[in-house]
Amino acid sequence: MLLSRCDRLLVLALGALMLPSGAHAADPAGPLCFAALEDGSRPPQAALPQAQSAAELARAPIRVSSDHASLGVNGDAELSGNVQVTQGDREIRADHVEYDARAGRLAVDGRVEYRDPLLIVRGRSGRYSATDGADFKAAEFEVPSRPARGTARSMTLDAAGNARLEDVTFTTCPLTDPAWRLRADRIDLDTAHRNGVGRGTRVEFKGVPIFYSPWISFPLGTGRKSGFLFPGAGYSTRSGAQFSVPYYWNIAPNLDLSFEPVLFARRGIDVAGNFRYLTHTSRGKLDVSWLPDDRLFADDRSYVHLGHRTELPAGWRVSVDAANVSDTQYFEDFGQGPEGTSVAFVERTAEITYRDAHWRLRGAFQDFQTIDTDVATADRPYATLPQLYASADYRHGRALQLRYGFDAEVVNFERNVGVTGWRYDAAPHLGLDWQGAGYFVRPGVIWRATGYSLEGTAPGVDRTPRRSLPTANLDLGLIFEGTTGSHGQRRLTLEPRILYQYTPYRDQADLPVFDTATPDLNLVQLFRTNRYVGGDRIGDANQASFGLTSRVIDGGSGRQLLAASVGQTVYFDTPRVTLPGEPIEDRNTSDLIAQVALTALRDWTADLGVQWNPEARQRERMQVQLQYRPAATSVVNLGYRYQRDRIDQADASIAWPVAKHWSLFGRYVYSLHDDETLDQFAGFEYRSCCWRFRAVGRRFVSSRTGERDTGIYLQLELSGLASVGSSAVAFLEDAIRGYSPIGPSL
Repeated sequence: MLLSRCDRLLVLALGALMLPSGAHAADPAGPLCFAALEDGSRPPQAALPQAQSAAELARAPIRVSSDHASLGVNGDAELSGNVQVTQGDREIRADHVEYDARAGRLAVDGRVEYRDPLLIVRGRSGRYSATDGADFKAAEFEVPSRPARGTARSMTLDAAGNARLEDVTFTTCPLTDPAWRLRADRIDLDTAHRNGVGRGTRVEFKGVPIFYSPWISFPLGTGRKSGFLFPGAGYSTRSGAQFSVPYYWNIAPNLDLSFEPVLFARRGIDVAGNFRYLTHTSRGKLDVSWLPDDRLFADDRSYVHLGHRTELPAGWRVSVDAANVSDTQYFEDFGQGPEGTSVAFVERTAEITYRDAHWRLRGAFQDFQTIDTDVATADRPYATLPQLYASADYRHGRALQLRYGFDAEVVNFERNVGVTGWRYDAAPHLGLDWQGAGYFVRPGVIWRATGYSLEGTAPGVDRTPRRSLPTANLDLGLIFEGTTGSHGQRRLTLEPRILYQYTPYRDQADLPVFDTATPDLNLVQLFRTNRYVGGDRIGDANQASFGLTSRVIDGGSGRQLLAASVGQTVYFDTPRVTLPGEPIEDRNTSDLIAQVALTALRDWTADLGVQWNPEARQRERMQVQLQYRPAATSVVNLGYRYQRDRIDQADASIAWPVAKHWSLFGRYVYSLHDDETLDQFAGFEYRSCCWRFRAVGRRFVSSRTGERDTGIYLQLELSGLASVGSSAVAFLEDAIRGYSPIGPSL
C-alpha cells in the first residue's frame, strides 16, 4: 500500500509546474469546447501516459527485496542495501527503509528513487503514512515524456490529495545547459479540483529574471485557466515602442475572453479584447480595440469586428461578418505590411441561407465602410439592402440526365450618390448531361429576364428598363489516357474540351451598373456562359472556347506530377456589349491562356501562368512561382507577377537553417514598374533544445498611400513553458510561402 496515495500527487505536481501562467501561454486562446456533448459525454482530453488507478493498485501484490532485512516482534521492520519495493507499475528504491508498524509509517533514507509511468523522483530521505501522507526532502524530479526536470527543497503530500512544494525550480533544459528556469517560493496543488496556486513565481533566462508574479493560478491538466499571460514587446516607426500585458479569462468551457491592453509609447494605451463563444448551434468571435485620445491622431481610435454563425434546423444557417473602424487612417497606423495597411473597404454582411440537394436560398444585407478616400465616390461599392436569391437544380436519368432549374435574384442597391434602386433577375435553364467513360456532352439553353425600378435617374431616362434574351450552349469533352515510363508506371492523359455559345445582341447601354465587372481571364472564365460577373450586363456571343489539358500521374500513388493547359476563344461575331468606358475590340480571338504546374521533382514545385495577346503580340498577365522545400523549416521561393501597365514585381523569400542552431529568414519584393522596393525583411532564429529566439526587422510601403514604415519583431520561446514577445511565427508563415516553424528540436 506504500504507493497507492502518493503516486498521483507527484505526477500532478509536475504537470502544474509546466504552466506557470494563467492559461496555456503559448496558445492562450485554445479551442473552446462544450460543457457536455450531445450524448452527455465530456469532450476528450489530450492523451497522456496512463498510470494504474488506486483500485487497480490496491489489488496488486507488494513485492519487497533487499540485501539485508530484520523483523521485530511488534511488526517493525528494517531493510537495508538495495531496497526495492514494487506494487503494480510503481517502484521505490532506497538504501535504507524502516517500517513503524504501530504508526503505520515508512521512513526511507539514503539514495531514494521513486518511479511510475509518468514521473521519476529522487531525494535523500522521505516518509509515508496512510493517514498523514508523504514527504520528500531535497527532491529532484523528471518527466521523461516531456522531457522536463526540476527540484524542490521539500515535497509534501497529504491523504486528501493535496500537495505542497517549497523552493521549487523547473526547466525543460538539459542538466548541462540550464538556459532557463522557473522558480517559485511555494506551489500548492488541489488535485480534487484540478487547480494549483503558485506564490513568488519568477522566470529566469540565462540567469536574468524576465518575469515575476507574486501570485498565479493554473490548471493541473490540459484545460484552459484564467490568469495573466507573458507580456509582449515590439516597435514601429509610426507608434514607437509598444508593450502589452495580456490577461486570459476562462469564463466557461464554451466562453472565453482574451484582454490585452497595449501601451504605445507615442500614442497611449490601446484596450484590446477578443471574446469567443460556442454552443451546440452557434459560434462566434468579437474583436474590439479602443485607444482613447491617440496623442498623434488627437482623437479616439477604435476597431470592432464580429464574426458569427448559427446552424438552424432543416439546413438553414445565419451568418454575420461585420467590422467598423473609427477613421480612414486606422489600418495605416496599426496594420503590418503592404497587405495590412492597404485596406480600401471594410465589409458588413448579415445573411440567412438554406441548402439541400436541389435548392439554395439566400437573404442578405451587405454594406461597406470606405477606408480609401481616394476612391472616387462614383466608384465606391453599392450596399445591398436586401439581396434575395433562390436557385434550383434537378436531374433525372443516369447516363443521359435531364437537368433543369432556375436562378433568381431580387436586390435593392443603395448609395449616397448616383442611380439607385431595385433589380429583378430570373434565369430558368434546361439541358442534358450525357457522359460515360472518357467523354461528356452537355447541351443547354438559358433564358434570362432582368428588370429595374430606379431612383435618381436623369430626366427623360427610363426608370423601369427591361432586358430578356436566351443563351444556347454545347459543352463537349474527351479524356484520352495511356501509360508511359519504362515500366508503365505513369499515366498520361489528354483532355480536349470545346464550349460553343450563342447569345444574341441586346442594347444594354441604358441599364445601370450596380455590381458588374469584367473578371480576369483564366481557364475557368474561358468556359463560363457570360463574360461578365454581375447581372447588369449579358455579353452577346457567337463563339467557341477551346481548351486542352494534359496530365502526368503517378500510377501507384495517383499523385499528379505535371499538368499543362492551354485555351482560347474564337469569335465568329465581334462582341458588341460593353461596360461604360470599355472599348469594343474587333478581334477574331481572345487572349491565349496557358498554365503549367510541375510537382514531379521531390522537393521542387513550379507554377507558370501566361495571358498572351496574339493581336498585339504582347503579354497581358504573367505569374511565375518556383519553390524548393526539402523540409518544413527549409524553403526558398522565387516569384514574378506582371499585369500590363499596372504590376511588374519580383519576389524572393527564404527560410533556411545555416548551422546546427541557426536559421535565417528574409524576403524582398521589388517593383520593376515603380523602380522601388515594396517590402523587405531579414531576421534570424537561434534554436536550442529548450528555447528559441527570433528577431526580424521589416520595412514596407503601403500600396495605398506610398508611406513607409519599419517594424521590429522579437520573440523568445521557452520550450514547455511559454513565449515572450510579438508573434513573429505568424508573420513568417504569412510572408514566406510554405514555411512552417514545426520541426524537430536540435
